[in-house]
Amino acid sequence: MLVAIAAIYPGDARAQSGGSLFSSSPSTGLLSPNSTIRGEGFGPGSGGLPPPAAPPQQATPMVMPPAMPTVPAGQVALSLSARFGKDAPPIAGGLTWRIYAAKAEPGGTFKLIREDKTAAPTLVLPSGNYIIHVGFGLATAVKPVALRGATVREDFDLPAGGLRIEGRVGDVAIPAGQISFDVYKGSQFEAGDRRPIAEHVMTGAVVMVPEGLYYIVSNYGDANSQVRSDIRVQAGKLTDIVVNHRAAVITLKLVNEKGGEALANTAWSVLTPGGDVIKESIGAFPRVVLGEGEYRAIARNEGKVFEREFKVVTGVDGDVEVMAR
Repeated sequence: MLVAIAAIYPGDARAQSGGSLFSSSPSTGLLSPNSTIRGEGFGPGSGGLPPPAAPPQQATPMVMPPAMPTVPAGQVALSLSARFGKDAPPIAGGLTWRIYAAKAEPGGTFKLIREDKTAAPTLVLPSGNYIIHVGFGLATAVKPVALRGATVREDFDLPAGGLRIEGRVGDVAIPAGQISFDVYKGSQFEAGDRRPIAEHVMTGAVVMVPEGLYYIVSNYGDANSQVRSDIRVQAGKLTDIVVNHRAAVITLKLVNEKGGEALANTAWSVLTPGGDVIKESIGAFPRVVLGEGEYRAIARNEGKVFEREFKVVTGVDGDVEVMAR
């Protein structure tokens, strides 16, 4: 699979297809517990319908058709299924179905009639008009349906794929708790101020999104090690993203002599050569992740100010000692 990638220093990214979403995968469709997802409304004026469903659960390889329920007079059996594309097999799990009244309430919202989280439900409803909404992760589809007769079958296309992201420095994986990812719709080079559709995505989590172009912002630590990468998602594919940061973990110490005990109650500032503040902290030996480059460390202790210039080399973690003299 060809994947469009663009990255901005200090880092880069690469991607490859992680296989089809049609087969079982331990992490397919899952978001990490600390992830935040955002959804867009739909219908007239975004009509007040709720955002996409909560993160889907692991899929199973086959969909078993449910037994046809008894249909009382005046009711209709509505059989539902969804696919990643026209020629794809039915999605086997992780779907949330919502049935809404066709007409909006006075406040502009649509009344929720029924909700179901099975893969291919058959619902018995009074005859009439409805709006059917199906969600799988951040991918959704909506269709108006008229229920007439004994049985109505509706198939939905959800052209969606998965993103699974990890970060590295060189060949070394960045621990999950030290890096997170935000996902935005479109390219990083497009104009406009946009909100992320998924925030604080953790390493190894899979985000389901409609097929198309997205960009990922990778944040390693809380200083200046950030990478932006464009990525294209294909329907039915799980795309693994590896974001490579050019950075290192630096521990700051104010000491009276080389290799000496770090002095407590020290206020720190890390600046670029041009004087821009990158990171501020207080402590005897704070740790900071910094992108590759040159910096100046300023330490303030008991009314005195000390400083030192230093250089960060990718993958070379270590101590930066500032002499208190």
